[in-house]
Amino acid sequence: MESHPHLLADISSHGYGHVSQTSAVINELVSLVPGLRVTVRSTAPHDFLKSRLQCEFQHIPLAFDFGMKMASAVDVLIAESADAYREFHADWQHKVEREAQAMRRLKPDLLLANVPYLSLAAARSAGVRAAGMCCLNWADIYSYYCVEDAASRTIHGQMVESYRSAECFIKVQPAMEMPNLGATFSINPIARIGQAQRAFVASACSVREGEKLVMVAMGGMEFRLPVQNWPSLPGVRWIVPDAWKIRRDDTTAFESLHLPFVDVLASCDAVISKPGYGTFTEAACNGVPLLYVTRRDWPEEPYLLQWLKQNVACLQVDRQALEEGELDSVLRQLWALPQLARPHAAGAVEAAKFLRDHYL
Repeated sequence: MESHPHLLADISSHGYGHVSQTSAVINELVSLVPGLRVTVRSTAPHDFLKSRLQCEFQHIPLAFDFGMKMASAVDVLIAESADAYREFHADWQHKVEREAQAMRRLKPDLLLANVPYLSLAAARSAGVRAAGMCCLNWADIYSYYCVEDAASRTIHGQMVESYRSAECFIKVQPAMEMPNLGATFSINPIARIGQAQRAFVASACSVREGEKLVMVAMGGMEFRLPVQNWPSLPGVRWIVPDAWKIRRDDTTAFESLHLPFVDVLASCDAVISKPGYGTFTEAACNGVPLLYVTRRDWPEEPYLLQWLKQNVACLQVDRQALEEGELDSVLRQLWALPQLARPHAAGAVEAAKFLRDHYL
């Protein structure tokens, strides 16, 4: 009896973008490969994984990378990150072989890593076919911040060697250049297209005629804004995370709407966020103007911003202005910008067909 193919997906929990990209590809793969078994290893919350994956899957809550240590969603702890990488790479070959043994027990036909390099090194040792996929890689991120660390040459070399051990790395646009990788395959953006439900959302948020709806979505890492202290902006109503516990007449908790994130996004007049793959691509592909606060020195940011400015109305907002809620002027400027043609979010289908044709 022929067994069903088995996909192992190892997904970083450094923000929600990695899960968003990978889950979209898995959903397409399940429709293309009958009987595909899916195992996901990630410390992303199970409920979040379940909300994104449209198939049955085994969830193993393990992490194989940590990205960078963060003080907040936009502030990198460089010294702490360098220390963590030295610890992570101590006795590297033993760690690789330990994970290879675990992978042999799982017996996947394909590893899809977004974007833990330890998994790719383990797959090579275990004789498992493997592909990487992301808009960035941790070797380039690490090198950007930690090049002065005494151990960086050895650590960076092990990282690059691990990434290059993948048969292919799928570059999800907009992506960093990533010149140190081996064979690459570039795809269009991965983004969900929402079903705008403006009338329902407007009613739930008590929006009157002529008023604007602005979603505040700072991504998968906690970045709490003091919305409770913001001045009221005539004609503007806010949608904010329920976890912030904001109690104002002009705010509505996102969770109270009981709609998918992308449907609420598509129903809004603007979104406020930080540079991050998921919100940027979904705002652009749904035609929602965006205000962003810079992440200062995050090396992926220039590539994201270059793409964003070519695809949707957007403006940078000063971090202090965002903290203080002084947003009236910049929102008016944003809404005065011309609308741009929406980019084609075909990346998930492209990646799934590539993986089916070459691996499954």
